[in-house]
Amino acid sequence: MADAVSHTARMLESLGHRVEEADVDLGLDWEQFVLANTHLWTANLTATIDELAAALGRPKDASTLEPVTLARYHYGQRVSGTQLVTALAARNRVARGLPRVFETYDALLTPTTPELPPPAGELAEGADELDGLGWIRRVLDRSPFTTAFNVAGTPAMTVPSPWTPGRDCRSACSSPPGTRTRDACSASPPGWSTPAPGRAEPPRCGREPTRSPSAPTVRRARR
Repeated sequence: MADAVSHTARMLESLGHRVEEADVDLGLDWEQFVLANTHLWTANLTATIDELAAALGRPKDASTLEPVTLARYHYGQRVSGTQLVTALAARNRVARGLPRVFETYDALLTPTTPELPPPAGELAEGADELDGLGWIRRVLDRSPFTTAFNVAGTPAMTVPSPWTPGRDCRSACSSPPGTRTRDACSASPPGWSTPAPGRAEPPRCGREPTRSPSAPTVRRARR
């Protein structure tokens, strides 16, 4: 996936953009980020399930909830008010910190995910042995870039990377708050998403995984 993003960066350079590597400071480390989101997501999920169960008269157990949902429900029951406030403060740090990168850069280019999307059902394997934190850590480790953009509220979109034989990778492009990401990242050359000849869909990239970083590594695209 890193090679695919580098390929896209070179394509942007050929179109006249100035591209360079940069690091983004989220305002907290990755484990703090995962824990804050776990507290917020599970507490909200627990409240929603309680409300629906009361309205529908249905039980809140394995007869109505999948293992990953039930694990997050039980975890959310243990989230305290103090933990919830701390999590909100952590997300506010991300919302203030990540957009500062746009004081220097016009747009950020990252992989959409650090590795290829897993086959359907793979993420749920062994889920009955995970608690809510373990499950959310598994998900966020597979999508560290887009999650950070979602928390910060910065506009972002996923675009197909330029075609190379045997690959169909995607990159994520994010732009400053209050902008249109499509305008900031509109450097798609002709044939950007054209499939290989004779194929309805291009094949996937190789299955080599890339380790998830503690914070997104980004590139600059400047007109």
